Amino acid sequence: MSLAEVSEWTLQAKCREMADALFPEGKDQKRARSVCMGCPVRSECLAEALDNRIEWGVWGGMTERERRHLLRTRPDIESWREVLVGRRTDVSAV
Repeated sequence: MSLAEVSEWTLQAKCREMADALFPEGKDQKRARSVCMGCPVRSECLAEALDNRIEWGVWGGMTERERRHLLRTRPDIESWREVLVGRRTDVSAV
């Protein structure tokens, strides 16, 4: 994925101007997840965090712990972007 593609989806994110609020600790993470509900680029955000093994913050509605668990239970997935966003991208290319 190019830097332009990353920048494009981040500009559509509901949290684009509140990054600090998405890096809370402990129980505050669950509150931060509410920002992700209804976000038009939630899948892209989550794929970015999973593919790059980002350890901190709330990404795509998932906390650090939730992402670690998902990565442990699905080590067979090489590209979360393909799984979460790929189908949508393929359809738009047709």
